Amino acid sequence: MGSVLVLIYPEVAKTPGGGSGSGKDENVVNGHKEGDANPFAEYMWMENEEEYNRQVEEELLEQEFLERCFQEMLEEEDQDWFIPARDLPPGVGQIQQQLSGLSVSDGNAEDIARKSSLNPEAKEFVPGVKY
Repeated sequence: MGSVLVLIYPEVAKTPGGGSGSGKDENVVNGHKEGDANPFAEYMWMENEEEYNRQVEEELLEQEFLERCFQEMLEEEDQDWFIPARDLPPGVGQIQQQLSGLSVSDGNAEDIARKSSLNPEAKEFVPGVKY
């Protein structure tokens, strides 16, 4: 039995006397002392294996549900955003390019101001405020 013990549990063989360290001979069966309260203590988690499996399955289903909701949210967000290349009719792109090419030159600013019929002393317009 001593040689089998060395092969299976080399750390036990290193203790003084080649035993468990107490110096007296103790019967060791399958790695457990005879006097141990519950030789199957390390396997007690299996007692609740079904509950554990149910809990893990619930967590996986919840994670899958959250991923689906997140994906749907992203798809809805894509639909709600205005993307000119996708959402505008085909001819609008040309008009948009033409408009971006227009500019007002500063050379005519004084001339435009002289010909203007706007009142330079008028109050600033604020939407929603009545004067």
